[in-house]
Amino acid sequence: MPTLRTPIIPQKPTFAKIRAPHELDKEAICVFVATGFFLDMDTYFKDLKVLPPASDCELDADGFFVKSTPWFQWHQTPRELTFEEALKEFAQLFESIIDEQVGDKKVILPLSGGLDSRTQAAALTHLGKHVNTYSYDFKGGYPETAIAKKIAKVCDFDFTEYHIDKGYLWDCVEDLAAINQCYSEFTHPRQMAIFDEYAAMGDVFSLGHWGDVLFDGTGSAQLSDEEQLNYLLKKIIKKGGMELATSLWKVWQLDGDFETYLRKRVTTLVQKIDIEDTGAKIRAFKSLYWAPRWTATNLAVFEAKRPIRLPYFEDRMCQFICTLPEAYLADRKLQIAYIKHRNPELAKITWEQHKPFNLYTFQQNKSPHNLPYRAFNKLKREAKNRLGKTYIQRNWELQFLGMENDEKLQDYLFSENMHPFISKPLLAKFYNNFKNIDAVIYSHPLSMLLTLAVWKRRI
Repeated sequence: MPTLRTPIIPQKPTFAKIRAPHELDKEAICVFVATGFFLDMDTYFKDLKVLPPASDCELDADGFFVKSTPWFQWHQTPRELTFEEALKEFAQLFESIIDEQVGDKKVILPLSGGLDSRTQAAALTHLGKHVNTYSYDFKGGYPETAIAKKIAKVCDFDFTEYHIDKGYLWDCVEDLAAINQCYSEFTHPRQMAIFDEYAAMGDVFSLGHWGDVLFDGTGSAQLSDEEQLNYLLKKIIKKGGMELATSLWKVWQLDGDFETYLRKRVTTLVQKIDIEDTGAKIRAFKSLYWAPRWTATNLAVFEAKRPIRLPYFEDRMCQFICTLPEAYLADRKLQIAYIKHRNPELAKITWEQHKPFNLYTFQQNKSPHNLPYRAFNKLKREAKNRLGKTYIQRNWELQFLGMENDEKLQDYLFSENMHPFISKPLLAKFYNNFKNIDAVIYSHPLSMLLTLAVWKRRI
């Protein structure tokens, strides 16, 4: 029988049929609307599965999935080595991976104010690669491009800044649906707003996804099984997601109740991970189920224009992480030390998560040191509001607020194509809750209903 081997963290799903009825998997769809991603091998249909990561997957003669056997299992086997030795190993591994992945091609590097792309920038500069960078922010929001521009300047990279305007989604929603097959809600991938720009930027993307999970701890003490479950559910369930999933569960008259079903599903998956340490176990869970089914879903947007390379997804990087003491991974220690070592000037630039502090001063991001910045930032936002200018902070604000956006949204949500799949009363309830009760809480349910509406038009 033919066998397919999947990477430790797949950057794209591998779909396979199983011998089952071709019916909607409504339990899986409820998990999708609660969390924003399909869990484990789930898809929209009972007879279609996504092959599990880090596995040898057997197919029968007709191409149906039969079984999978893990070729790699996440573990925690810390070696006795100094932090300096770990840093040296990381530098050698990270730079060799990037060098192999991009070769002599012109690299496209999306920059942010965080650490993952900054770590890549330090490596690419050290390796002497030809790099073209860009960043984007929301018109009327926090100027995210400011930090990225400084990083590019220090590294002597070409840089372009983009300002994402409201309502861009409606011109590209059908294209996005064709690219990600509706396996992610549509308000997150801002990269679609500059989709047509990518082809001219360079030859290959180097993307920094998942570094923030691999090179950090959970900040949790050792937790009991119940505490681990509650921690994970709190992380993966979006605001308003449980309410929408529970409502669909009841309308579809599924057995039992949704919360019990979800808790049992997640418990089963966690129990398969043979790791004692809480931080390492949660990192493994995220890498097995969150990275390939949520983080990786919209990588297809980049890949539609240019090949993509992901140094943090690389098998050797995952294997390396499993051999490091948790203390070296906590608080982004390795990435910070690497940036300071390779390019101290990069370390002096503001770290967005701890603004206005940088990699040398971020420990001061606590009271009373950060009070002046927080007060000044609040005054700026209030001044904008008094002038009638909305301070954009979240993707959905660009797509759902305003008369023109509302007209497009209603066209999708209340089309006849949605019924009887999702009833008009349920749609009206969540739409009205968004409009009249709490837009922040109900933005996720509304986005998921939009995703299902576009998906329903396509099948």
